[in-house]
Amino acid sequence: MVIPVDPRRKIQGTRLKKPFASLLVSWLLFLGSPIKGQFYNLPNEYSFSLLTERKLAAKDSATHTGLKPYIHFFSDKYVHVADTHRIFKFIVDDPALDIAFIKHVITIKPRNQNFKLTLDPLLNFELGSDYYNDTVKTQTQTNTRGFIGCGYVGDKVYFETMFAESQSFFPQYLKKSSLATGIIPGQGRWKAFEGNGFDYAFSSGFVSYQPVKNLNLQFGHGKQKIGYGYRSLLLSDNSFNYPYVKFTQQWWKGRIQYSNIYALLMNLEPATAIPVPNTERLFQKKAASFQYLSVNPVKFLNIGLFQGMIWQAADKKNRQHLHWQYFNPVIFTNLPEYGLNNQNNILVGGDIRFKITNKLNVYGQLMADDLSGIKSTGNGFGYQAGINYFDALGLKNLFLQAEYNSVNEGSYTGPIGATTNQSYSHYSQYLAYTPGHGNEFIFMANYKIKRLHFNASYNYQDVPRDGDYYYNNQIIGLRTGFLLNPSYNLQLSLGYTHRVQNFPNFKNLSNETNFIYLGLRTNFYNIYSDF
Repeated sequence: MVIPVDPRRKIQGTRLKKPFASLLVSWLLFLGSPIKGQFYNLPNEYSFSLLTERKLAAKDSATHTGLKPYIHFFSDKYVHVADTHRIFKFIVDDPALDIAFIKHVITIKPRNQNFKLTLDPLLNFELGSDYYNDTVKTQTQTNTRGFIGCGYVGDKVYFETMFAESQSFFPQYLKKSSLATGIIPGQGRWKAFEGNGFDYAFSSGFVSYQPVKNLNLQFGHGKQKIGYGYRSLLLSDNSFNYPYVKFTQQWWKGRIQYSNIYALLMNLEPATAIPVPNTERLFQKKAASFQYLSVNPVKFLNIGLFQGMIWQAADKKNRQHLHWQYFNPVIFTNLPEYGLNNQNNILVGGDIRFKITNKLNVYGQLMADDLSGIKSTGNGFGYQAGINYFDALGLKNLFLQAEYNSVNEGSYTGPIGATTNQSYSHYSQYLAYTPGHGNEFIFMANYKIKRLHFNASYNYQDVPRDGDYYYNNQIIGLRTGFLLNPSYNLQLSLGYTHRVQNFPNFKNLSNETNFIYLGLRTNFYNIYSDF
């Protein structure tokens, strides 16, 4: 879900600076020590996450995977080969592929040095046809070029950086959304390209430092996700990247994991009433802090508690004045003072995963943003319930997932009376549930045979407004693909999307999309276009 902004405002595209992760490699070299193990963040791309979850659930569900990207360093026992740095070992079943297809484009590993760097392309070349309401046929195209670089220094430091430049001609419903909001969903601001196209770019990167066994420190530019479902009602990778610092620690023989995330977010609203001539426009900044406590009391049960807080920290000149409580690392201790309807916007919740068998997990989430009842749209409250079935029906690599989400309309918006936009959002997108509010049912099926994969999904959304149905969506997605290189998850895909949007309050008003595409893509991150 995108947050509406003034469509008359002209938003110019910018080029993001390369993340500082790659620039810090030189001074990080002195931190090196003899290599003892491998460590990295597992990508949060949906299909890969399913394989990871299946692998971990079959061995020990006490492993913490509620916060993604999952930090692999905490679980060295799941590494299958001596040097699997950034190799998608869980994806490959055919031993013959180990030699022929698991290759990075560039690998730098000096002899007798505790250092390694790999460079791979970040690509998305896609051609398609969009049939809109059976009257408009549009040729779609995406051309993304970029790179991903990652590596380690000794056994304590891992780093990663990504950069990509894109030009796209979208299906009609994505085009209309991007024109209305000034952003590409999940991928930031844009500028016009050849009339009807969009030109945009993104970068991300981080440095991960493991000073001791049970403590991980990360800082960079990216995004996080909390939960076991396809959606997250607490913190999602739905929005654009943001600067962050993350501290993750484990206690009680790994059964307790606690994470603190401090981030800097942005509203696409002018930072000052009078802009400075001949300068790049500045937008409102807002600080955010997130705490997540994950507990495994027994091996088949995981319980998580969450607090997210958007701080009203910027003055009229967009300078940050952070209160000392912003740095308070203890979950829920700010809640008694500020409550859920303060201008410092707090969202709280929790999640749970119960392992019925090694193949069958159920999960859920609860979220509360405002329980005062003073909003005409009702309290800000939501819940999720879902089930994951790994190797379903006895068929290896068949994954089935069903999920239901329900979120009240008053959720994620800014507090009543706030002088600035304190919504739970970044770059005009909510930080959590993608549609923003409403009721949603999702069913997904994924099947893999060696390098071939098949995906099918059905999504039904009711998005009410003031108690009446504002619109509903039905989305069917089909995709088949071939894994070309598991080192950087390069896939060739053919897909079809059928989307029908109805407006029951307006007789016979509906929009229908039939979208067919063929693409070559490096899959490292999720792109949510099912809204």
